[in-house]
Amino acid sequence: MKLLPTSRRGALLRYALGAVIVIAFTATATSVAGLLQFKQFAADLSLNPAIKHANVTVANPGNPQTLLLIGSDHRAREPFNAAHTDTMMLVRLDPNSSTINVLSIPRDLKVQIPQGGAVSTSKLNQAYPDGGPNLLVKVLKHQVFPGLQVNHIIDVNFKGFSDLVDAIGCVYTDVDHRYYNNTSFTNYSSIDIQPGYQKLCGNNQSTSGALAFVRFRHTDTDIVRNARQQDFLRWAKSQFTASTLISNRDHLLKIFGSNSQTDPDLHTTDGLINLFNLIAFSAGHTVKQVPFPAIEEPCTPASCYVVANPGAEHHAFHDFMTPTIAGPARPAGPPKPGHKPPPPPNANLFADLSGGKDQAAALGNIAIPIYFPRMLAIGSSYCSGTLGNCPAEVQTTGSYPRGYLIHDRSGATHVSYRMTVSLSPSDGEYYGVQGTTWLNPPILNDPTQTRTVSGKQLLEYFNGHKLSLVAWKTPQAVYWISNTLTDSLSNSQMVGIAASFTRG
Repeated sequence: MKLLPTSRRGALLRYALGAVIVIAFTATATSVAGLLQFKQFAADLSLNPAIKHANVTVANPGNPQTLLLIGSDHRAREPFNAAHTDTMMLVRLDPNSSTINVLSIPRDLKVQIPQGGAVSTSKLNQAYPDGGPNLLVKVLKHQVFPGLQVNHIIDVNFKGFSDLVDAIGCVYTDVDHRYYNNTSFTNYSSIDIQPGYQKLCGNNQSTSGALAFVRFRHTDTDIVRNARQQDFLRWAKSQFTASTLISNRDHLLKIFGSNSQTDPDLHTTDGLINLFNLIAFSAGHTVKQVPFPAIEEPCTPASCYVVANPGAEHHAFHDFMTPTIAGPARPAGPPKPGHKPPPPPNANLFADLSGGKDQAAALGNIAIPIYFPRMLAIGSSYCSGTLGNCPAEVQTTGSYPRGYLIHDRSGATHVSYRMTVSLSPSDGEYYGVQGTTWLNPPILNDPTQTRTVSGKQLLEYFNGHKLSLVAWKTPQAVYWISNTLTDSLSNSQMVGIAASFTRG
């Protein structure tokens, strides 16, 4: 069995729900406006019928609440047995906690699903078409997390996700490698997205849209897809402020209401106020990702399952339910005089000067200074269209490496390039080298910290305790190293690779 990576578990509908929550809470500005906004939101949610006999426990006002968020292709008034769910995530809101706890459950988790008077071994996501959200909750409570009480169910369909992305003007996305599949030759959905930082729109039916990107799972795992979805949320959050969402709130709320189903309590003003007051109280809290202890079983001709040790599941659930008590804040200030951070160790790195030079030569004479890292992580290599050493090579002309233009929101164009580095293609593990003349792309907003290493001032972007991106700016362009979707590279590897940027 193979232990799956656990960082950045997420769900595509977190983005949609998060946007709606921000918008809805603007109603709390005044009591009168708030009441009117809650009533309108309840009416928007009532565009679709409530989930019948919802398997939820309504919480008392002010008490902690657990939400089950579902991403599905279900449409209201259609039977659940014609639908599928890609995403199942629990969210814990606790007024006594300094964090909002989230826990994604793998869709491929092996469970026993009751069918009539019998049970069958299947994947967890099969509970949804067999019995809708209520059967899904029942299986979670009895087989995965004993003691779980769900206070609200929110089921957002894929069209809602796409429409919300389009409504806010699309999202600049750091695409880690070439995504290509043709349904005419496989049983998987078609997709056609080049690597590199670019704008993706919702495009519900498009092979090059955000929905195709976040749902892709053809050549990687359920866990990698969850990480991709979590990254998409993070990139979206870096681009849009609350005021941007507020200004478009009526349109967004209508989209959300038209494409979601909830338990009956959220069709009432009192139920919405109860939930929204709790989330408003938690608005400034950080998101704590609680990893699910997933283990990948060897695949058989019948199926590929994810399993977990019951003791590890219990520990994860306990962590999810336990409030985080914030410690005293540390005063911020400059480093002490004479203090210099240690240089990054070269452990687990190796020099690949020739590989970087080949990538620069393949890009040709484009209007941007080309830099590449002299050091790469041990076990990795540059993806090369000449060598054909990365998947989907039949469709990768101009992909490895890729020179292209990025169009910003003002319409200006910026010369850019992407070098893709393969770490473990079978697991969907790639990291990237990006360069662009767009000096202030949204992905580089708000660095966690800045430090100088090997003469370069590096901008570091953390996701929890892991470095997800390290950037370096020059007067002409900006350059960065993107970690794999599951943050497989260590912090020291990320810094060492970024510090080794060399002119091609």
